[in-house]
Formats: sequence, C-alpha cells, structure tokens
Amino acid sequence: MIEISALTKRYGTLTVLDGVDFSVQQGEIAAVIGPSGAGKSTLARCLNLLELPTSGSIRVSGQDLTSLSSKQLRVARRAIGTVFQSAGLMARLTAAENVALPLRFVEMSHEQRRQRVRDLLDRVGMLHRANHYPSQLSGGQQQRIGLARGLALKPPVLLADEPTSGLDPQTTASILTLLAELRDELKVAIVLITHEMDAVRMVADTVAQLDHGRIVEQGPVAEVVRRSDSELSRALLPVPPSPETAETPAVWHLRYERPRVDPAWLSAVSRELDVDIALLSGLIETVGGETAGRAIVKIPGDLPDRRIVNAFAGRGLHATRAAAAQIPDADHAAAELRGSALVGRAA
Repeated sequence: MIEISALTKRYGTLTVLDGVDFSVQQGEIAAVIGPSGAGKSTLARCLNLLELPTSGSIRVSGQDLTSLSSKQLRVARRAIGTVFQSAGLMARLTAAENVALPLRFVEMSHEQRRQRVRDLLDRVGMLHRANHYPSQLSGGQQQRIGLARGLALKPPVLLADEPTSGLDPQTTASILTLLAELRDELKVAIVLITHEMDAVRMVADTVAQLDHGRIVEQGPVAEVVRRSDSELSRALLPVPPSPETAETPAVWHLRYERPRVDPAWLSAVSRELDVDIALLSGLIETVGGETAGRAIVKIPGDLPDRRIVNAFAGRGLHATRAAAAQIPDADHAAAELRGSALVGRAA
C-alpha cells in the first residue's frame, strides 16, 4: 500500500502541492483527477520520487521513502512501478528488451531474467510481440509493454500517469480492463492519474479531486456519486440533457442515495403520489461495483414538496426541485473539472 501524508511541493514561493493526504490500499485502484494546473503531474513526479517533496511523507508498505539517503532511495524506488502517458519505450530496443531494462539493476541470472520477461509479456497479452520494436507496435500495444516494464520488479505500487490518453475508445477499454485484472490478480495498489471520467467509473475504487494543490473531495467512487450533487459527483455521473426545458417548478432532480434501489421506483412513486411522473432523462450505471443513478423527472400538479421528497426518500432517492440553470448537461460538469475542454494535464 501507499500512504501520502501532508505532501507539499514548492518551487521558490510557488506552492504546487499543499498538504496532500490520501492512501491506496493493496489491491485497490485510486484515481486522481483535477483541472489543468491542479498539480497532478507534480504529484506524479513526487510519487515516483523523480522529484522530492518539500515536506510531508510517502510511505510504501510502512517505509517512509522521503526520509531515505540517496543510496537507499535508489533501491526504494523499485517499490513504485510507473507507466507513463506515452509508454516511454526505448526505440532501439525490442519489446522484450524494454521490459528487461529494470531487471539489469538487480541480481538475477540470465535465465531468471528471460523467464520473468516472458511471464510479464504473456500476462499483458504481448508475448507474440516480444521481438517487435516500438515503431512496429500500436499505441495500445506500447502501453501494454509499458505496463509489463512497470511491473518487472514486482512493485507493491503502480503509478499509471494518463495511461489511456490519446488512445481510441476500444484500446482505452482494453488497457483499463488490464489494469483492473492486475489489481485483482497481483493485488498491486494502483494510483491512476487521469482526466477521463469514464476511466474512473470503469475501474477506480476510490477517487480524489485535486484542485490548486489540495485534495478538495475524495472517497469511494460510488459513495462520492451518491452522497451529494458536488462538482465531482456530477462529473462522474452526468445527467443527459433533458429534451424539454426545466423552467417549470414541476421538474425535479433525483439522485440514488443507496447502493440498492428498487428498479420500479418510478411506478411505485407515481402510485403513491397518484400522479403520472414523466422521466425526462436519466443515467443508471454500475460505479465502483455498486449501482448509482441520476434522473430528471416532471411531476404535474401542486403536491407539497415535503410529500414528494419523502416519497422518493422512502425508495432511496434524493429529490430536489431543479431550476433551468441548475440542471447540468452531460459535458458541463466534467469540463468544469478539466479547466478547459479535454485538458487534464497539470504542470
């Protein structure tokens, strides 16, 4: 596991990371997201110790890596494998030779090294490309080789820094599936730095939102989605645009508040309130292994707000009236977190 405590990084008078606290347990994927300039890239460089933090601690399996001497640190870095955004493969080396690079610095026989590389390539589905050079591989294949190299020294922690950036949707899904398999089978703790909300929903167990160098919200992904209508919650599970305007007080926002909600809640509440409720839009997904959902409905008549709120609450849904300006579309909340369209890479 990895535990980050009060992590601070300053460049002169500029504070880029300001008291960051979070942890990732063994066999868990923790996503870190945030807008451009939030500090994600600096956090990544501190986590893999390419840069030393100004203060705070980074503990891996109980050992504080920030308190080690330079000699000790060179050995301790092996505890954190890294997968970079561009895979970072050596162009003149084959896939197998790239995976073998970290193994050159540990005592291991040639046969042991060869077998370790073979096992890793097989694990990421790239054994058949062992003798191919990076120029002969697709972007997704290069990332798989990068993952194998990151796991070469059997690190308890894997840092994946924007590992699916620039990949097509199908390749992205395959890389994320592979990350989830590595988490489940190898029990490695994975820190996933990403700007892609789909990636967070698909594989992350927990999520932390970084903004101006601080963690402003964090928790299990499903819990974050259910517990509030925060910026992060709406970005993780955005409600599709409603086909009609919401300028009427009859429109309501609904949010699942518990992991198990009766799928027949719409008809059940309609019967209880004795009105025909129109579903304007909605999204229900499995997030973090649990069901989460949001919806926009229209309730005719002049029923008391308290009666409507209680009817939905009894079935595990939080209900609030929605004015036109309060209804987010499918892209707005995520764009707020990025800082600008499709930008998620912090300095």
